[in-house]
Amino acid sequence: MSLTLPMEGGHGGSIRKGCDPLAQTQRSKLQHRRARINQQINKEMRMRAGAENLFRATTNNKVKETVALELSFVNSNLQLLKEELEELNSNMEAYQTDSEAVNVPMIPLGLKETKDVDFTLSVQDFICEHYGEDSSLYDKEIKELMELRQAMRTPSRNQAGLELLMEYYNQLYYLDQRFFSPHKNLGVQFHWYDSLTGVPSSQRALAFEKGSVLFNIGALYTQIGARQDRSEAAGVDRAIDAFQRAAGAFNYLKENFSNAPSLDMSSPSLCMLVRLMIAQVQECVFERVTLTTQDTTNFTSQLHLAQEAARVSDVYLLVQQTMTQPLMKDYVPFSWASMVQVKSEHFRALSHYYTAVALCDYMTSAEEEEEEEEQEGDEHQQQHEEEAEKAFLQLYVSTPAAPSLSQVLQDPEKRQKLGKAHLRRAVITHEEAMRVHSLCKILRKMDILQDVLSLTHKRSLDKYSELDREDDFDETAEPPEIQSQTDQKPDITPPDFSKIQVSDIFQRLGPLSVFCARARWGPERVICLQRREGGLGLTLRGDSPVLVAGVVPGGCAAEAGLREGDYIVAVDAQDCKWAKHSEVVHMLKSCGDRGAELSVVTLHSHDTQQVERRAIMLSHCSDKENSRQHLLGGAKGQSSASLLNWHRKKKREGSAVTKRLGSTFSLSFGSIRDAEAMY
Repeated sequence: MSLTLPMEGGHGGSIRKGCDPLAQTQRSKLQHRRARINQQINKEMRMRAGAENLFRATTNNKVKETVALELSFVNSNLQLLKEELEELNSNMEAYQTDSEAVNVPMIPLGLKETKDVDFTLSVQDFICEHYGEDSSLYDKEIKELMELRQAMRTPSRNQAGLELLMEYYNQLYYLDQRFFSPHKNLGVQFHWYDSLTGVPSSQRALAFEKGSVLFNIGALYTQIGARQDRSEAAGVDRAIDAFQRAAGAFNYLKENFSNAPSLDMSSPSLCMLVRLMIAQVQECVFERVTLTTQDTTNFTSQLHLAQEAARVSDVYLLVQQTMTQPLMKDYVPFSWASMVQVKSEHFRALSHYYTAVALCDYMTSAEEEEEEEEQEGDEHQQQHEEEAEKAFLQLYVSTPAAPSLSQVLQDPEKRQKLGKAHLRRAVITHEEAMRVHSLCKILRKMDILQDVLSLTHKRSLDKYSELDREDDFDETAEPPEIQSQTDQKPDITPPDFSKIQVSDIFQRLGPLSVFCARARWGPERVICLQRREGGLGLTLRGDSPVLVAGVVPGGCAAEAGLREGDYIVAVDAQDCKWAKHSEVVHMLKSCGDRGAELSVVTLHSHDTQQVERRAIMLSHCSDKENSRQHLLGGAKGQSSASLLNWHRKKKREGSAVTKRLGSTFSLSFGSIRDAEAMY
């Protein structure tokens, strides 16, 4: 499918559809159950709120006792429902790949659920009151908007589902411009449930709707990443891309929204999710290195794997620390926290295992010569040993004092002793990963995770048993800490909304430069113009809509009541809000002696210049998050005020608007195709 930039005009309608929520796939069953639990939680919370109000209001001790008992019962029900929801949200297997390859499962997020929203009455009233039009003429558009939102609730777990969410998100920009006035609330209530706890939140702010959709875009990317077959390099690359885009969506939400009404979209939660996604990207990078490492017996290759594994362990440790922060400790599902700890221990064990394999299997050229009684090229062997020594010297966080690493590398006994220390540490750390895994009921159900942990533990134990001689009485020392390192640092890829084509559903209301919720104009006036010998006596300027830039005093236009600053919206009942300058001129010229009937509106302003400036400012009004100057053809680099936050952040106020006005005033009015001319 070709992706092009969204356009304001040329409304064509969406062809994207959601999944059938009743289709009995494993993931749709999960979503259906989650929605049902959310509804039950909502009901119990309403009952609790009512009981708490009654408890505070009453002075009757008997009533207080009864209400306290009822509250206890409701709280117990709520706890059970939340536990059931947590188990559903911890169900990672439904989102994993169908591949038979043994890979550690990833952590995906479930989508936020939402209630139906009926825009009909609110939008109809706004069209009648604000735009002064017959709202019944826009029934088709209202229906299309509601169908798009309904489809968005159940996106498919693929690129088409992402495009559906992106399309609705972009459409919200136009909805905001058309119907959300700063002076009057539209009256539509948006209800969303917390993705992890199911706690309901509702707001009239469109920013809440935008933020929730953006969260679901990130969540859908996590599901797409988790379902990739990571037994091949191409699948790993797709998973990396998906998790990086998920991190980008959550990070974008964190940076652009403030005072979120639900905990899942709060700054601590989003920070945790970004770090979790980055950790999963780093895990995929390690998997790709293991797949693309050609010579698994090569000393430097093994050390490279060890440092990559240590890097994965470090980033999961950071996620674990974030999950134990005060707000997050009781919020994050126990299975997530357990999985993150298991992975941190698992990859730390792997880093020690690969280091041990490198040390125990490595031989210098002299040892090889002694064993094989043959000699390769001296130059090649020397280069090989220099590379090995360089890699070994960079392996540890701090270099041990004695023996030196160069001595260890040259002495087979010292190498074996250090390798054995690393293996012992690997076995102990694998056992810790298995212990943490055994404490979580949900993780115990994941056979593939159990298989991975058991296989890697047995591999380290077998290797250790080979080296553990009965006559070896030397105490095994603690090995040095391995320095984490990676070839590919994860990127946070922000959402690119400009790739999805969006047409303004309500474009028939007219160009946004004039016909938006923030503009205020007088009632539509009908002007009857009769051409005289000197012409109509007016000056026109601009396109879509055409502006009356000047009126000749004493001319027929002035006598008919036409005023400078009027916008022509119809000529002889033919709508021309979107008409070009030349098209309106042609209509006026073709009217002949019979005259023309013009429908005009006037923006409330002091002078024509103010009208022009305000119209231009409105035409370039844009959300920061969509870089709308690109979507609507605005000036490159133009600053814009953000309409994204629940409460706007202070740094976006004042200076951004001043900068925008300063850059806009120097532009010619509208999209002028024809020079200003007298008619």
